Parts: sequence; C-alpha cells; structure tokens
Amino acid sequence: MELTQIRAPKNDILACIGHTPLVRFNKLFLGDNAAVYGKLEMLNPGGSIKDRTAHNIIRHAMDQGRINAGSVIIESTSGNMGIGLARICHFYGLKLFLVTDPHINPLAEKILRTFHAEIVKVNVDDGNGGYLNSRLKKVEELLRDIPNSFWPDQYHNMDNPAAHQQTYEEIVDDLGTAPDYLFIPTSTCGTLRGFADAIERMGAHTRIIAVDAEGSLIFKDQPSPRLIPGMGASRKSHFLLPDQVHDVVHVSDADCVSGCYQLLASESILGGGSAGAVVQAIAKYRENFIVGQHVVAIIPDNGERYLDTIYSAEWIAKHSLTLD
Repeated sequence: MELTQIRAPKNDILACIGHTPLVRFNKLFLGDNAAVYGKLEMLNPGGSIKDRTAHNIIRHAMDQGRINAGSVIIESTSGNMGIGLARICHFYGLKLFLVTDPHINPLAEKILRTFHAEIVKVNVDDGNGGYLNSRLKKVEELLRDIPNSFWPDQYHNMDNPAAHQQTYEEIVDDLGTAPDYLFIPTSTCGTLRGFADAIERMGAHTRIIAVDAEGSLIFKDQPSPRLIPGMGASRKSHFLLPDQVHDVVHVSDADCVSGCYQLLASESILGGGSAGAVVQAIAKYRENFIVGQHVVAIIPDNGERYLDTIYSAEWIAKHSLTLD
C-alpha cells in the first residue's frame, strides 16, 4: 500500500484548530456561472469558527501575562464562542463564567457544562430585539465582583479579527487564487474584519458580501426580535469598517432555516443557522456572478446543536415559520 500523503500527529487538541477544508458545492447551485465553495469551519474541534477567535484571544493574553493560573475568564456568548472558550479554558485549567440568554440552544448549554463552564443566564430583553446589551451589563458586574478576572471581549479585542486573517490565507492557498466573492455572516463582525484586513494586506480583489439578520442593528437602525443565535446583533459593531464591505444581504429567520434544509438536501452538510443564512444570501445574489468566478461561503458551525430547533418540525411550527 502506497502512502501518498504523510500527516504528522498533532501536539494536542488545540493544534487541530484551523486548516478546515474548502469544499465545492456541486449540487446546490448547479448550473450557475460561478463555482461555489463552502469553507467548513464547522469542522474545527469545537464545531465552529469561534474556536479560532477564542484560541487567539486566550493565547495572546497568556503570552502578554494578562492571564495566569488563577485567572477567571468571563465572557458573553450566544453559544459558539462559549464552547470555544470552554474547551480552551478546560485545557489550561482556567475557571470560566459565561453569560448567556434564552436563545442559547439546550445542547450547546450541555456542552458548556460538560467542560465545567459556569453558566449565568440573563432573561431581560435589551429593548433592541436581543439580549446582547443585557449580557454585557452582567459581564461588567461579574468583572467587578470577581478578583483576577479577565474579559476576552470578543466585541472589541483586535485579537478576534486577527484570528481570521489566516482563514482567508487558507482559502487562497486551497483555491490557488483569491475568490471573487466571500459571503460572511455577521455578529461581532470580527470574522468579517479579519478577512477584510487580510484582503487589503494581500492586495486581493475579493468582494465581501456581509450576511446579516433582519432585525439586526449592524447595518440598519430599526431593531426587531430574532430567533437564530449567532446571527446579527442588537448593537453596532466596533470592528465594522463600511468601506471594507462590498454589499449586504439581509435574511429572515425563515431564510436561515430554509437555507439549512437546502444545504442538507443538496450537499449532505448539516450546518447551523448562519450557514443557512449564507446559502440563502448567495441564492439572492447569484445573478451578479459571471462565468469563471469563484464564490466562497463561510459555513460557521455544525447543525447538530440545532436538531431541537432549526431541524425540528415542531419548533418551526411553534414559531410559525414559512419555509421556501
């Protein structure tokens, strides 16, 4: 038996973060002029792109001496950032408090508790269609009350976007060229900013299409309630530089769910809600593509955590979602 490729073993589980596969969608956009690919960030160890963010922030804080063996990490999360932090803090033996809200899905919460994270849940809507501002107020309280505490602050810490410059470089390496379009779901906009900074640094021609939730305040000023965690935000983004974004596509909760089912039916990929949002955004934007172009969709997380919500007929009916 001939070995065509030899892969060295990883030093530890954290070394498995990154270098996720880029997969062509052969059926989903069949007949389109452009070739469409998915960057499967769902295959990071923690099941999402937030592994990169969490690892980069914690590693740099440790290198700078801002975190020591007795530090307590405190962060706000809708799920995926928390899971990334939970594994990393467990690995380093760090105490972790996570402030969540009712939108966190039950399986994600079970994963967090399995990694010994302490869950603090806020139930007061912040008045802008979400819970983010309420979560951040609770984070501030905990930081005041708990000695030797550290806030990763995924909303302002530039180590967040810095983590995703490598992600863009991976895409270029795998394609052998810079993609023409890059569809990125938004929340903190750290991922978007990291890609945009990498594009500028490399002098690439890639156009970023931001995918945002209807009711989010990132690009609009009128909030409304949202169901899908990890999509959109109830406040403006610190990272967002509007000139780095070529265009914005807004998607509804129903769009997210429909996109998830289309991705599963066509490509056998079980993606989370933001993956469905990206699929629908590409479908809405496809008339802009021309022959020979390369389009990349960021697939941020795994759909297994959404089996009781997005992939549940009962949940869909409960929320009166009409799917395409």
